[in-house]
Amino acid sequence: MILTPVDLAELPEIAAVFDAALAAEAPWARAAFARIIDSARLIALGVDTPAQRARAIELAHAFGIETLDEEPQVAFSWDGRTIRTRSEASVIVHEVTHYLVAPPERRFLLDFGLGAGPETGRRAEADAAIAADFETREREETACSLLGILWEVELGQPGILAFLEQNWLEGYRRPTAARHFARFLGMLIDGGFVHADGRPVSPDRLRPLLAA
Repeated sequence: MILTPVDLAELPEIAAVFDAALAAEAPWARAAFARIIDSARLIALGVDTPAQRARAIELAHAFGIETLDEEPQVAFSWDGRTIRTRSEASVIVHEVTHYLVAPPERRFLLDFGLGAGPETGRRAEADAAIAADFETREREETACSLLGILWEVELGQPGILAFLEQNWLEGYRRPTAARHFARFLGMLIDGGFVHADGRPVSPDRLRPLLAA
């Protein structure tokens, strides 16, 4: 849910303010931010199209993740084995990132042991499988949010929309907003999930590490 709606016409001005804060706080993070902002031009090509959903499913398969053509509401977004894909393209990508970021001991739990996702139908069962404390869940959700956005951009999709919806530009005039972005981008870089310029590490390079 967007806390403060952003008029896309105001995005260039907002982005300039945020970028200036990054230049002062974490200049190395500016390239990743620029890639996200540039994806606004892709909105005109369509949002959550069948082709975008197909590419999101292809991404899952590239990481060796099974998918099921079914609504998450009938069971789980992630049942420990498959991602249900009758959902928005951005949601599918987000579930893929949860698979990547989750530690091995939680990778095959219902909804990754984080509790029921927004689209999960069997919520009580997913919540009963929670295996991480609140702080860990919040940190992981935030990391997956940013990683999913970067993957959307990589797939040629308008990741800027998720960036706005998930409130990455909330309080953009405050240096803390830029620090927050840089902190989680740094975590993804240190974790080996993205390169310094914000481009995600390819499945060919990352998949062997997941199996280790």
